[in-house]
Amino acid sequence: MRRLLVAAVLLGALGGCSTAPPVVGEPAPTLDDPKQEAAYLAVLDRYSDRKEIYDGFDTRVFAGATFQTPAFREARVHRRAIFQTLPAAKVEQLLSEEQADAAKFHEFYLAVHVNDYRYDDFAHRNSIWRIALVTPAGEITPMEIRRLGRADLNVRAYYPYASLFWVGYRVRFPKTFADGQPVIPDGTEKVMLRVASSLGNAELKVHAR
Repeated sequence: MRRLLVAAVLLGALGGCSTAPPVVGEPAPTLDDPKQEAAYLAVLDRYSDRKEIYDGFDTRVFAGATFQTPAFREARVHRRAIFQTLPAAKVEQLLSEEQADAAKFHEFYLAVHVNDYRYDDFAHRNSIWRIALVTPAGEITPMEIRRLGRADLNVRAYYPYASLFWVGYRVRFPKTFADGQPVIPDGTEKVMLRVASSLGNAELKVHAR
């Protein structure tokens, strides 16, 4: 009987631990065509990763990131075109703008859910977090971190891993190091976005091409 009681108490304690972010609100919008939806999710999965930072059994931070490669940018624009019924000329304009951005910097969409709002300071100058892009050539810190705000339904239509209480950030890195060498050398298969602080660190690994 004592063993059963101890087991019940332990299960109750574990059940109260935070292992997943709260799921609140409507499901993320999807395309009507299952094949188009599956095709987009396949591209999203290739360039995205999710990680958690734990404190014992509790999760301090949930993080998800998507590398804005030319291939992903194209998939995202075409998804937007379907959702908004955009004319061909507008789609071409958006694609041109996206490819121009891709040529200027390496960019990630970073979404986070932090259990304590005091630690959601990723864009602050004196943030407790250090973000770095790690590649076979070395690592580099961002040239820009911009807070985009809460992940609403429109954002979740493109990044469904981000729930209602998550906050999105745009993180941009230079294309080259100070010596002119490329941050992501030719032939690189995967790169890593590292998000680290005294609370722990999350290493999000995605395909480079």
